Amino acid sequence: MQEIRHRFDYSAVISATPQEVFNYLDDPRRIGAHMSEGSLMMLGGTMQYRLDEGRGKEVGSVIRLSGRMMGLAVHVEEVITERVPPARKIWETVGAQRMIIIQDYRLGFEIASTASGTELRGFIDYTLPRGVVGRLLGSLAGPFYARWCVQRMVEGTRHNFTPRPPK
Repeated sequence: MQEIRHRFDYSAVISATPQEVFNYLDDPRRIGAHMSEGSLMMLGGTMQYRLDEGRGKEVGSVIRLSGRMMGLAVHVEEVITERVPPARKIWETVGAQRMIIIQDYRLGFEIASTASGTELRGFIDYTLPRGVVGRLLGSLAGPFYARWCVQRMVEGTRHNFTPRPPK
């Protein structure tokens, strides 16, 4: 991964135990559910996940994402680099990526027990695409995309553990 140039992190307190939060986030498809649905941030595109035999739940496990964004083919390959239940999980891109707004990234979460539940902190470290057009697009849209990804991961988890009123 080339030099990290940008970072975004976001935290929330979740009404669940650290182990429950970790178990929920240990499934890569849950973390990336926001990219599997058409949305404004994905410009109508979607991504599909392909998991290896480790299913994204062990160090060295490979996760492949492919799809379309802005009518262009997108391909991402990630590897789990750290997994310490129920405290932390980190994964990062490997090899040549085909992304539009960011180039390489390191993404993860940390979990800590608090008096009122579990604090979940999601983060992303990323680089901008190479080339003039990619760098310009990345400079403009990269911070919004990074914020969207991390907030969706954290807020989606909080929503999952928020009690729902009876019908």
